[in-house]
Formats: sequence, structure tokens, C-alpha cells
Amino acid sequence: MSGLARYEKAVVRALLLLLAGALAAPAQAQSLQVVGYAGVLGEWELTATVTERARLWSKEFSGPLSMKHVGICTQDGPEEKTGEIRFQISALSSQLDATLLVEGVSCTYSARSSDPYSGLIACPDREAVPLKLWVK
Repeated sequence: MSGLARYEKAVVRALLLLLAGALAAPAQAQSLQVVGYAGVLGEWELTATVTERARLWSKEFSGPLSMKHVGICTQDGPEEKTGEIRFQISALSSQLDATLLVEGVSCTYSARSSDPYSGLIACPDREAVPLKLWVK
């Protein structure tokens, strides 16, 4: 084996070891704040603190969720609901896909990257409504 072939083989081994170490090393968990408004008039305020779990092609986040009805038709104080939000943001397209679990009801949401993310939240047996999310 020539000196050049041994050198190339050593470089390839070193790169493979570096790549394996980078993939195996745990990523530092990052917390983000999520704020949003749902409904035709933005009558539901959504807040959450989520923690990141990195994946190869996307970032996954999850955490507790709180929704408060802030519309003017509130009679006996604001109605509040709690649950969980889970979402992924694609590294390639900046697409956000989410599942919101609120009081046992699972809803889905999808939006493209912008400030804010803007799309429709769809829940079973209900008409989809607008949802705007800011992720900071």
C-alpha cells in the first residue's frame, strides 16, 4: 500500500470517527416560548414553554400548553384549558407540524416559516380555525 493510500485511509477513518462522535453526543436541550392566538377573531390566547429534542432532519419540541379565552363574550371570567403541544420544525423547509392535545382532544396544525407561523388548527368534529404562533 502506498503512502498516499494509507494517508487517504487514515483521513477517512478520522472523518468517520468525528461523524460518529457528533451523532452520538447528546445535544443541549433548548427551551423556547410559544405564544399564539387561535380563532377567527384571535379569541383564544395560547402559551407554552417547550423543550427541544434534536433529530437528524428536524427539531422536535414538546411541553405543557395553556389556552385562555380572551374574547369579549366572556361572561364569568376567562375560560382556561390546559394540555400539551408537540411539534417538529423541518430543517430543510422550515415547515412546522404540530399536535395539540387539549383536554383529551387531539388537534393538528401545519404552517410554513414566517413571523408568525400562520395556518389552520383542525380538531375532530369542528371546523378548522386560524392559528398564529410565535416561537421564540
